Amino acid sequence: MKCCGHARLNGSRYARLNGSRYARLKGSRYARLKGSRYMTITEQELTSLAASHDIISLGAIADGLRRQRHGTNATFVRVAEIAADPSAPIAIAPAAGEARIVGAPPTRAAAADRVAQVAASANGVAVSGFSLADLEELAAREGVTLRALLEQLRAAGLEIVSEAPIDRLRDARRSIEEVNIAGLALARVTIHQPQSTDPMSQLKTVAELQRAVAVIRAFAPLPRRVNPAVPTTGYEDIRRVALARIVADNVPSIQVDWSLYGPKLAQVALTVGADDVDGVSADDDVSQGYRRSPLEEIRRNIHAAGYEPVQRTGRWDVLRAVDELTTQDERSR
Repeated sequence: MKCCGHARLNGSRYARLNGSRYARLKGSRYARLKGSRYMTITEQELTSLAASHDIISLGAIADGLRRQRHGTNATFVRVAEIAADPSAPIAIAPAAGEARIVGAPPTRAAAADRVAQVAASANGVAVSGFSLADLEELAAREGVTLRALLEQLRAAGLEIVSEAPIDRLRDARRSIEEVNIAGLALARVTIHQPQSTDPMSQLKTVAELQRAVAVIRAFAPLPRRVNPAVPTTGYEDIRRVALARIVADNVPSIQVDWSLYGPKLAQVALTVGADDVDGVSADDDVSQGYRRSPLEEIRRNIHAAGYEPVQRTGRWDVLRAVDELTTQDERSR
């Protein structure tokens, strides 16, 4: 049976590429579909995959799993970033699908005030903000529970906590559960800084966390910060994305940050397991020509990767197909 044009399930084999086997894994099926769910692979099989340097075959396996979940759609969200400083200006472009407050608030009163300011200007756009790790620290510093702080922010107008860096959280399971109990959504689980060149430990931690909380919608496996003395390579980044799709098979979406990692790496990541692009600019700057505008650039990059671009909001509501929006915009000019 063909799968995605370059990988197929055949008896006990998955990903038989160009007639040669990859990861037959001692006769057992790898990622065999049972109904609509994936079977869990063994620790030995994961170890074998993690040790492989065949990035082409590894990426093909991850892409096959990604297409089983999402077909040919690749979603993206356009974000208006707003500083947490209450004195900073608030600008939310009409094209924004999410108004995101960035930075660590100095006090909970300042955090609530800033949320209220942004919510008043959002005009229906989803308001997100803050790192859950920063909120943990703020709650501890001010002597209140994390839930009380989250409920205060929700009352001020916050809908979504922007990120949960799993390697910075004091108690990841409890803190994420508190987000859910407080009536907020969590945009993504992230990795603040890689522990080593071997990503498996962190990826397994995310999968185990999802089994416990079952509310993680997206996982961004590429680190938010990298040691400048030991930067990651493109090979390591792509390998991490592919392994994330394979290991964290219970997380719906694997995400890559457009603003942090750039269009080129984001495009390649879509071919090895990623299905969602975060952080696309909401500003429709056409000063360098329409083809250089953010919407047209993300559309072209997703198409070039072999997928259909679908714009979403911070609430994960899907907007109309990007090609339809682009055609209408071109007609209006």
